[in-house]
Amino acid sequence: MPESQHLHDVLVHLRRIIRATDLQSKRVVKACGLTIPQIMVLRSIESLGDVTVRKISDSVSLSQATVTTILNRLEDRKMVERVRAQKDKRIVNARLTEQGRTLLHSAPPLLHEKFISEFESLQGWEQTQVLSSLQRIAIMMDAEHIDAAPLLDINSPNQ
Repeated sequence: MPESQHLHDVLVHLRRIIRATDLQSKRVVKACGLTIPQIMVLRSIESLGDVTVRKISDSVSLSQATVTTILNRLEDRKMVERVRAQKDKRIVNARLTEQGRTLLHSAPPLLHEKFISEFESLQGWEQTQVLSSLQRIAIMMDAEHIDAAPLLDINSPNQ
């Protein structure tokens, strides 16, 4: 296959990936009114309990500033509340409200969940090959330093 055809095919597949994440993001927002990063933050709070911004940030692989912005929006929508820790009143934790829990449970499955299942079914060497290729693509697209959670979504994580 000529090199120009390889380039064409690579660009087509990249565009399909971008399009799939775009369509999924729109489906999720339409289904439950939440962005994928918001769902990830809510899920993190649900699994960790009363939790600091730092722990959420580590859990979803987004910066603390990004998580804080997401929490502000979720708090405005009454899905999370901020509460002082019992032992150390200087520590402020995020807590899922009943409204947040209800909405979270109505959220559809996320695209990356299917990807995880498929990825985990690959042999170890295949996983390494996929990772290596994606790392190279991120570098080629000057995207290796962009703040990104381990989920498939094209919306701004601040939404």
